Amino acid sequence: TGKLRGCGIAEPVRIRMMSDILLSQLAMMDCETAVMLKTWLMNTAKPAFADQGGGLKGLRLSGHYACKTQNNRPYGRLSEHSRGRAIDISSFILMDGTVITVRDGWTNKETNGVMRELHTGACGLFGTVLGPDADRYHKGHFHFDTASRRSGSICR
Repeated sequence: TGKLRGCGIAEPVRIRMMSDILLSQLAMMDCETAVMLKTWLMNTAKPAFADQGGGLKGLRLSGHYACKTQNNRPYGRLSEHSRGRAIDISSFILMDGTVITVRDGWTNKETNGVMRELHTGACGLFGTVLGPDADRYHKGHFHFDTASRRSGSICR
């Protein structure tokens, strides 16, 4: 449980490596989010980088479980991070040591195709997918969460 009412994960998992991909920090999330992340890594991220820099080696995370409101706004709704249903990815690390940030990779002509492939591959799999074009809060990372929405998934 967390400091705000409604925060917490009933049965959290802590992950440092998934599908041979090293995470920059020990990430805590619920099982459903972990399964979706693994599915995205196997079906989208690893194939997207298969021909670049020797393949994908790691992810630099900028967020996972945290008891907070959406975009850290005072009195805002709880973020999906507060329930362990969200992960934020800011960079991709390749086997040869190359680091591709979401912020720079999104607009770089050499990497924007891969960045858009990663974003599109998460759409529909996760309940919410936000990238650099979504809003000012997501300029530097991908936000993926497993929220269920009556209106369907969000992909921006």
